[in-house]
Amino acid sequence: AETIAALRARGIPYRFMTNSTIYCRYTLLERLRARGFDLALDELYTATYVAACYLREQGAQSYFPLLLPDAQLEFSGIEVDEEQPQYVVLGDMGASFTFARLNKAFRALLNGARLVALHKKRYWRTPDGPYLDAGPFVMALEYATDEQAIVVGKPSAAYFNLLLQDLNLSPSRVAVVGDDIEIDVRGAKLMGMQGWLVKTGRFRKEDLGRGIWPDRVLNSVADLLP
Repeated sequence: AETIAALRARGIPYRFMTNSTIYCRYTLLERLRARGFDLALDELYTATYVAACYLREQGAQSYFPLLLPDAQLEFSGIEVDEEQPQYVVLGDMGASFTFARLNKAFRALLNGARLVALHKKRYWRTPDGPYLDAGPFVMALEYATDEQAIVVGKPSAAYFNLLLQDLNLSPSRVAVVGDDIEIDVRGAKLMGMQGWLVKTGRFRKEDLGRGIWPDRVLNSVADLLP
């Protein structure tokens, strides 16, 4: 929180960018503010928000959510239709993924719905060990339907470009600070931005031996403090 306050005081623009698909932006904003972060709603971007923007841009009237209830709040104004939706939107559901629900989504896709994936992360780490993330379920539906998903979250170019446009900066003037060597660091570098790896969160020391070279390695986001 002190680092963000320092960036604001120095007039250095920043945005929060996450692939988290469990919450809508409003809930996530409340959680961040409760932890002492001073930020506005328009400084926070989530894969769920970007997916909702995409559907509205496409003029979508209906969708089938493979999302938890809080995340669905982001899609207000777009009707939930589990029989003949225009889109199937797939994010994190954890134990709520069931064969019946995935098979219903599969049938909707065969009937012409488009698959929108919030991201394709393979797994995520917890204190209890690794858990399957959304990616394996996205790929299962891609394989079953022989159709490619529209991926809206990191490291998609569309997601990064959205923030670059908001910041009104060229890629060469932006650094992405993140704990994921593939999605954050490599994703940033492919866009012409700098990728700074922070050794917290999902970071593991073996990440540094995967042939992806961060422009900087930070022990903590607090290392950005002047």
